[in-house]
Amino acid sequence: MIVFDLNCGGGHVFEAWFGSQDDYDGQRERGLVSCPVCGDGDVSKAPMAPRISTGEAKPPADPKAMMRALMAAQAKLLSGSEDVGGRFAEEARAIHLGDAEERLIHGRATPAEARMLVEEGVPVAPLPFPVRDPVRDN
Repeated sequence: MIVFDLNCGGGHVFEAWFGSQDDYDGQRERGLVSCPVCGDGDVSKAPMAPRISTGEAKPPADPKAMMRALMAAQAKLLSGSEDVGGRFAEEARAIHLGDAEERLIHGRATPAEARMLVEEGVPVAPLPFPVRDPVRDN
């Protein structure tokens, strides 16, 4: 795998992983590479050399401690937010249109539902890691 530092026309810098330079070129030409911050498809490689994975993955020192830290971060992120479950798309749309009280919500939406919300101008963002019950200890 090759990690490329990329930037968009909006000035955001981000990284993306590709199997090869040809994979990157092909996906970019087909419009499949876009900025995760603003969605801009005008993406190019940032002026840095690609980093190549050595393939030597090292396990974390304490996977359970790492999971507890992620769950604590998630609990903090979701504090003050209402879990609306599978009704996320309809609730987010209703809040956006003023048909429901304005509040912070989180829940589940299919990729198609999320895409429609974005196209309608509803401000949504994916959670940075999978939602799990923060009380449950793995």
